[in-house]
Formats: sequence, C-alpha cells, structure tokens
Amino acid sequence: MAAELRLGPLLRYVDFDRGDRATVWVETQGPGEVEVRCADGAGGTARTFRVAGHHYALVTVTGLTPGTTTAYEVAVDGETVWPPADSRFPASTIAAPDPAAAGEVRVTFGSCRWAAPPAGGEDPVGPDALDSLARRIAADPGGERPDVLLLLGDQVYADEVSEATRDWLATRRDLKKPPGDQVADYEEYTHLYDESWRDPGVRWLLSTVPSCMIFDDHDVIDDWNTSASWVADMRRTDWWNERILSGLMTYWVYQHIGNLSPDELAADPVYAKVSGAEDGTEALRAFAVEADEDPSRTRWSYRRDFGRTRLVMIDSRAARVLKESERAMLDDEEAHWVWEQMTDRRSEVDHLLVGTSLPWLLPPLVHDAEAWNAALCRGARGPRWAGFSEKIRRAADLEHWGAFPDSFEKLARLLAEAGSGPDAPATICVLSGDVHHAYVAEPRWPADAAPDAEVVQLTCSPVHNGVPRSMRMAFRFGWSGAGRALGKVLLRHGRAGLPPVHWKRTGGPWFGNQLMTLSVRGRSARLRLEQAAARPGGAKSELRTAHERSLTRGGGA
Repeated sequence: MAAELRLGPLLRYVDFDRGDRATVWVETQGPGEVEVRCADGAGGTARTFRVAGHHYALVTVTGLTPGTTTAYEVAVDGETVWPPADSRFPASTIAAPDPAAAGEVRVTFGSCRWAAPPAGGEDPVGPDALDSLARRIAADPGGERPDVLLLLGDQVYADEVSEATRDWLATRRDLKKPPGDQVADYEEYTHLYDESWRDPGVRWLLSTVPSCMIFDDHDVIDDWNTSASWVADMRRTDWWNERILSGLMTYWVYQHIGNLSPDELAADPVYAKVSGAEDGTEALRAFAVEADEDPSRTRWSYRRDFGRTRLVMIDSRAARVLKESERAMLDDEEAHWVWEQMTDRRSEVDHLLVGTSLPWLLPPLVHDAEAWNAALCRGARGPRWAGFSEKIRRAADLEHWGAFPDSFEKLARLLAEAGSGPDAPATICVLSGDVHHAYVAEPRWPADAAPDAEVVQLTCSPVHNGVPRSMRMAFRFGWSGAGRALGKVLLRHGRAGLPPVHWKRTGGPWFGNQLMTLSVRGRSARLRLEQAAARPGGAKSELRTAHERSLTRGGGA
C-alpha cells in the first residue's frame, strides 16, 4: 500500500520544562516508518503499531531549539505525506517554549464538539468555534494563537451520530437492532474520529497547536457511569460489552497516549505492549477489560506543566465509585493522586488549572437538585423514594459533582488547601464544559477557611453543538433567586446538608458555540470568551469577543 495518512498529524505534547521535545500522533493507511522532519533539523521517527486493522504512530520529536518556531512535514517510508500538495493552509509548525523566558501562556478550552458537516453542507447547530479558530490563525500565522488547546470532553458523540454516519452504519448492520444508530465497535468509533478530525480547518489546527484531552460521557454514551444500577442494566444487554471496550480502546489510542510526556510513555507498560507487538489489539483489549472491571487499576487523569502554570486533568467519568453507600467521583487512590499533583512544589506554580469535564460549581438549583436526589437514592426517605429518585437521576442527568456530595466537599477542601499559605498560586481555575452554556462562578468559603488564591469556576461549552431554548430557560432559572430558593426546599426534603461553600455567578450565562482563553503572565490572569458567528453573507464564520476580564485582584473588569 502506498504511503498515506488516514488521520493527523496531531501535535500533542510540547515540553515546557526543556523546550526541546514534542510528540506528533498520526494514523496511517498501512504499516511503515513515520518520520517528522523539522525545517531547523530537529525530528524523530517511529514505527507504526497496529490495533484492530488500523495503524498508528506517536513520534517523539527531539532537537527543537527553545524559543523558536519551526515548520515540519511528515513522511511515511521516506515519502512525504504532510502537508498535502494542495493544502490551502500555512505550514504546520511546532513552537518550542523557552523555559528561561517568563512570557505569556495562552490556554484555550472548551468541550462538546459535534462533527461539522461536510464542506458546503448546511450546519444544523451553527458555526463551529474550533473551525473558526483555525480560520483566524491560518489568516495570520504570526499573530496570537493558543499555546495549548484543552478539549474537555465529548470530542466525539458515540450516541448522537450525524446523518452521514447513520447511513454508513446502515451499510454494516441492521439499525433496528440495538444499539441502533449508535456506534457498536472499534471500527465504528474510528469512523467518528475520521469524521471529526478530517475537517480541513480542524485538522490543520490540531497539527500546529498542542492539545490536551479528556473524555466525558458522549465519548462512550450519554450518562456513562451514572450509578451502579445503570451499569448493571447496561451489562445485561448483549451489546454493551463491545461498546465500552471499544470506547476505552479508541480513547487510549486517539486521545490518551498523546496526553503523556515521552518519559511517561517510556515507563508505560501498556504502551510498551501495544506499540511493541506485531498486532497490539489483544494487549489493548485486555487493558480495556481491566479498566472496565476495576477502574481503580487505571489512571486516565494526568498532569501537565506549562512553565509556572500547572494543569491537573481529572477523570470525572471512569474513576467513579458507584456503590450507593460509598458513592464518590474519585476512588481514594485517585483522590490522593490529585491532591499530590495540586500541592506538589507549590512555590513553582503561579496558576493552577484543574480540568474536569463536569463543572464543580453548577447553577445553584441544579447543584441542590443533585444533592437532594443523591440523598434520596441513598435511602434518606425510604426505598420507594430511592427507586423513584434513581429514575429521576437518569432522566435528568443528575450525575455531576453535586450528585457526589462527599466528593464535592473534598474538592472544596482541597482547593482551599492548595490555595492557602505563602506559596499559594495567584489563581486556581476549575475548567469544565458539558452543560452547553458558559459562565464564570466564584466560590466563597467561611472566613476561617478561605484560601489566599482567587478561585474561579470557568465553564465553556459547547464548541459545536445545539443549545435548545428549553435548556437556556432552565439554566437561567437555575441561576436565579427563585431557583436558589427552590433548591433549598429540595435539600430540606432530602434531609441533605448545605454545601461547604457558597458561590455566585459573576459572568454569563452565554449560549452559543464558544471557546474560552485564559492568558497568564507572571501572577496576572485574564479571561476572554469568544463565540462563533457567521460573517455577513453567511459564507464563513469568525470568533467574536463576548466577554473579557481580569481574574486577579486589582486587574480591573
């Protein structure tokens, strides 16, 4: 088979500590030797590995010069396959950070991106914010761009496919049989990534801006790991086992390994087994079985440092403890790991970013409804209420941090601890998505427990998806005074305690396809929210600033 890229390249890890290394992920049409060649002489090679008939490589690029930007190309078996000969985009580049420079770091984030329609097709959910970002950067390659892109969940929608994907699924199997027009196996998952990441603008963007990713429910299925009874019901079906294993396998290949540094990859036994085997399918499947059966043996969470800005990305889906009497967002070992990463060498951190696909702080009514529901499911008002409340939990998606009250309180204490004392960072920003609107919320602790750092919840979604009018009205009511009052009524009925912090919304809600960018320099931080909007004539979209503000004391509005 002739050398060819099926997907990628994706620029993933860029080393901010050393400034001389990066990783580039590709999927090729067949086996081969993949080489990344940089214009300044840096580069790297890797042999492809095989999973379920697909071929991948994660190339470690070495020899980069800190503080410089270099163009690169990709070759397979010596034949250049990237950039395409007919590309209308600028060269893909790797910007190598200079660890000795204390410059500005820009982190752009969002979640929930439904695949854009084919070129020229009508977009039922409006302009794609990620595609709009690509268009702006391509138009001015030397202008402002993110130093890293955080994709906070729902990179693909396994349970809400496009019409084109539905037609393709129908050529493979009978859609009248479960799981119907949802993806069923590894091959069908790969089709979702093809559809999403082959969009020309997004493909180029991901080739030139480093990215960090984490899954949320739609990467597998809506309400994934809502409760123990939900999991039990799913496991009784004849299609769920293949669905969950394929979802974990494709997540590992397409998203997870790119989150890791070269040193972490070198020490990862699963990566060694899969990449070192003639066919890594069975080794990866065995890992997925273990991850599904005992989540405590697998860690999807990770840490990245961008100079003096630290990201601790938390898995708030697969690491859950679902036994009703022990319900927790994170198991004990995972929670301890998060604590270690957030408090390690704090004097070296000016800004702490805590990534979690699900918001820690929700509209107060939604939070209180989840706490009320969790209390009833635990049996606060007897078994009849518990059974009824489980149905409500699933129907209303009551499974965020508020639905795990002990975990909510532990995270509140951890944020206060990480943000207190002479070595505290200037800001702690909880970055989230999921809820199809954007907002800024600020928590307040009791005076004797208040941290020194500015702590904010920054929620941004969707990047590209619909926001029904009913959802907008519900979230607006959830933030209102009447919504707060109703929430307190629910807490009293459920005999649930008040949360340890109170919070208010200080920005938003904003609805639309949008991205947030956090820009930090020294101990100052600024936030900008941008929304995708059609240009006059409707031919192309652009990002328009809807909100901008300082997040640090004395920084102004």
